[in-house]
Amino acid sequence: MLSYIARRLALMVPTLFGILLVSFVIVQFAPGGPVERVISQLQNPNSGASDRVGGGQMGDAGAQAETSAYRGAQGLDPAFIKELERQFGFDKPAHERFLKMLGDYARFDFGRSYFRDAPVLQLIKEKLPVSITLGLWMTLISYAISIPLGIRKAMKEGSRFDTWTSAVVIIGYAIPSFLFAILLIVLFAGGSFWQIFPLRGLTSDNWADLSLFGKAKDYLWHITLPVLAMALGAFATSTLLTKNSFLDEIRKQYVLTARMKGLSERGVLYGHVFRNAMLIVIAGFPGAFVHALFAGSLLIETIFSLDGLGLLSFEAIVNRDYPVVFANLYIFSLIGLVVHLVTDLTYSWVDPRIDFESREA
Repeated sequence: MLSYIARRLALMVPTLFGILLVSFVIVQFAPGGPVERVISQLQNPNSGASDRVGGGQMGDAGAQAETSAYRGAQGLDPAFIKELERQFGFDKPAHERFLKMLGDYARFDFGRSYFRDAPVLQLIKEKLPVSITLGLWMTLISYAISIPLGIRKAMKEGSRFDTWTSAVVIIGYAIPSFLFAILLIVLFAGGSFWQIFPLRGLTSDNWADLSLFGKAKDYLWHITLPVLAMALGAFATSTLLTKNSFLDEIRKQYVLTARMKGLSERGVLYGHVFRNAMLIVIAGFPGAFVHALFAGSLLIETIFSLDGLGLLSFEAIVNRDYPVVFANLYIFSLIGLVVHLVTDLTYSWVDPRIDFESREA
C-alpha cells in the first residue's frame, strides 16, 4: 500500500503540470487581460484604477499614443503601456512566465493579486475557512441524512414511504440551490415573514466578545440557511445513489444465500450488503466535496454575502486577476487529487478485499 500511495503522489506532479499548462495556454488566447482592463478603467476617471500604478506615470497618461497593441489604448503614452506590461509580467515571453510560475507554485509562492494589492496566499487563507465550512457541513449533513434514508427506501421499495419520499427527493433535486436560498431568505431572514436567521456574514459583529458557547451558537446560527440551501441538491442525489446501490446489492445471489442460512434482515443488511453497497457512495464523496467547496458555493456565497473562495475566484476571472485565478486552480486541483487518494484508501478500509496495489501491478 505504501508503494501505491507513493506512486499516486508522484502522479500528482504531471497531473498538476498538465492542468496548469492547458489553462495557461487557454488564457493566452482569451480576449482581454489585466493590461486592457486597467486601460479601460483609466478611460473612466471615477474607476479608481490608478491605485495599482505610480502617480508619476499617471501624469503622462494624457499624452497621445502613436501606436498600441491594445484596443482602447488611444490617448495613453506607449511608455506607460510598457510599464503596465512590466508590472503585470507581460514583458517576458509566455514560456518564461510559465516556467517561473511553475517554480513559484512548487514553493507555494503565488505572487500578489493584480487588483487587490495583497499576496494571493493571504487572500486564499482569508477566504478558505468560509468555503471549507460550507463544503464540510453540506457534505456531512447531506450524507448523514441521505445514507439512512436511501437504505430505508431500498428496504421499503414500492411502499408508500418509498413513494412519498421519492417525490420529496425529486422536488429537492429539481429546485436550484440559489432559488431555495432566496426562498429561505424570504421566509426566515426578514424577507416577508419571519426574521429568525441573519441575512449575511458568517459571524456577528460582536463575535469576538462572546463566550465559547456563544461563539459556537452564533456560528451555527449564521450557517444554517446557507448550508440548508446547498445541501438540498446534494441530499437528493446521494439519497437516490444510496438507494440504487443497495437495491443492486440486495438482488444478488449472495444475499439470497445469507437469508437461506437464517440470518436476520439486519444481519444481512449490515453484515453483507452495507460494505459492498457503500463503495459507490464513497466514490462520489470527492466530487461532492470539491463541488461544494467551489462551484456549489459560488451563488450561495454571493446571496448570503459570504466572502469565500468561490466568490474570490469568480471576481478574479471577471477582473482578469490571473495570479488569483491560477492559484485557486492549482489549490483546487491539488485538493481534488488528495481527496481522490483518500477515497481510494477509504475503499480499502471499507472493503479489505480491494487491493489497488496488486491491481495496478
